[in-house]
Amino acid sequence: MTPTPDEIKAARNLAALTQTEAAALTHSKLRTWQQWEAGDRKMHPGLWELFTLKIRGAGHEK
Repeated sequence: MTPTPDEIKAARNLAALTQTEAAALTHSKLRTWQQWEAGDRKMHPGLWELFTLKIRGAGHEK
């Protein structure tokens, strides 16, 4: 499932991460992360899964 920009931003905020930190977790560039949150580019479902697994595994999710 491809996440919406709102889902991406909400997950990042819930994890209390900056865009730079979130981008690093997915091995992406800051500009790419910004485009995902703005809706200018779609995040690949595999990267979304990676991000959500990493924030859960690292205890970022509250």
